[in-house]
Amino acid sequence: MSIQGKTILYTGAAGGLGLPATLHFLRAGATVLAVDHDAAKLSALTDAAAGIDAGRLVTLAADLSDLDGFRSLLSGQAAALGGLDVVINNAAIYPAKPFDDYSIEEHQAVQRVNVDAGIVAVQVALPGMRGRGWGRIINIASITFYGGWANLSPYVASKGALVGLTRAWAREFGPHGITVNAISPGAFPTDAEKIHPDPEGYTRFVLDHQAVKRRGHPGDIAEALAFLASDAAGFISGQVLNVDGGWVMH
Repeated sequence: MSIQGKTILYTGAAGGLGLPATLHFLRAGATVLAVDHDAAKLSALTDAAAGIDAGRLVTLAADLSDLDGFRSLLSGQAAALGGLDVVINNAAIYPAKPFDDYSIEEHQAVQRVNVDAGIVAVQVALPGMRGRGWGRIINIASITFYGGWANLSPYVASKGALVGLTRAWAREFGPHGITVNAISPGAFPTDAEKIHPDPEGYTRFVLDHQAVKRRGHPGDIAEALAFLASDAAGFISGQVLNVDGGWVMH
């Protein structure tokens, strides 16, 4: 299983799960185009990659809600890198409040970042993938799609859209040697958890729901991504892999 020499586009690459995975890809010999909206986080990623990347880390600060601007920036970077072998659509926003409190504009804003920006990324990468007869597209979904979480309706809807696109793209792009899959992460300890009023209680809640009685760590996601991005997963397409310690079983 190798991703050495592959060029990976990774959106949301400087976040809590994104940064460790980006470092994992660099250590494995891949080139990573790391996209994030937070310039400070991208700077921290660059510092963390010092001595690892050997010039193979390219960072791009971009507002994914500006689809035209993102397309222009990404097209330029993709051309400079000689194309994109792997697209990982990871960036997402996740407001939380009751359904009645969301405006339609707020629903559309979540869809724009979580789904439409991913469509743009695939549109930019697809011609090169087709030309090479090889490509990997990995959408980051969520176990919230299976139900059981309130106050996240725009986010859950966006993740459902990604699952649908995973299946539609897998069918359409398969004849060109391109696989399309999704990963649904479970409850991983990130900065977002630090605002929880009862961290120990939340950890007990997570472990009670998981079959595996430990918290997930970033390497669990990174290894799954590296597998789906490799030749070893060449006969897997249109699937959703839950990386959640056995929380959801379907």
